[in-house]
Amino acid sequence: MPKILERLGSGSRVAVIRLRSLGDCVLSTPAIHLLKVHRPDLKISVVSEPRFIPLFEENPDIDDIIVPSMPLLRRWKPNLVLNLHGGTRSLVLATASLARYRAGFAHYRYSQLYNVRIPRAQEILGLERVVHTAEHAASAMFHLGVPVQEVPRALLFSAKRWREQGYAVIHPYASAADKAWPAQRFRDVAEYLRRALHLEPVFIGGPGDDPAPFAPWHVEISTDLKKTKSLLASASVFFGNDSGPAHMAAAFGVPVAVLYGPSDPVVWAPWRTESAVLHSREGMAGISTTAAVEALARLKVIA
Repeated sequence: MPKILERLGSGSRVAVIRLRSLGDCVLSTPAIHLLKVHRPDLKISVVSEPRFIPLFEENPDIDDIIVPSMPLLRRWKPNLVLNLHGGTRSLVLATASLARYRAGFAHYRYSQLYNVRIPRAQEILGLERVVHTAEHAASAMFHLGVPVQEVPRALLFSAKRWREQGYAVIHPYASAADKAWPAQRFRDVAEYLRRALHLEPVFIGGPGDDPAPFAPWHVEISTDLKKTKSLLASASVFFGNDSGPAHMAAAFGVPVAVLYGPSDPVVWAPWRTESAVLHSREGMAGISTTAAVEALARLKVIA
């Protein structure tokens, strides 16, 4: 039986649903790129929440970006909707889209409502191991008809640059206490970056993050992902907790050193960029400043 992509005529419309979160949105871009390269004639839209739309802007693989709205999605008239999100809201959007083909992973809740059910990534990739988030998203494209191949790096685009290289981005914040490294160790690493690598440390955070512990340094607290993109795009190196900004930096090809607490580094490791993964069975407190500095020293950082 022909693959789904073989059944789509030239110029067909494909809507990819990836509502959130930051890291998942970034790691969906390799899958979108694989689809566009295989079928450049297709019109591709991404359905995402407004705060994450900047992650998909300026991307030449994407023709349209749609906020989560049933009327707007129907008006776009997709021939195929691919749900990479998996939640109830994304399911409602997919089923209400009136698309001929509605694809989602078979392990999703209420998967019987999809008329294209995607098997496990391991089955598609022909392996039995834990897969990375980028591989999982790409496996959906392989099931639809893109030839199985190496999954490329994530892709972000920013026409603006914060400044020329010569600075290091540090992200010391996390969504939970067990994912956060002690503030003093971040300050020690900042001092190392300035003294040994001659890089200006720039701390970044989002709304609600307290800049006070890092006040002696340059701190950028912003809700604007466009600004964060421009800042990361020309950084010399990234250092921080496992978080969305780490995946953003990796998508720009920036060398990254990332600290992992409860998250599985196999699933969430920096994808296709020079990187160092710092992880301890004792949790974040078990990662020493010395280990972090040694990891940064091993990266090929251009000041």
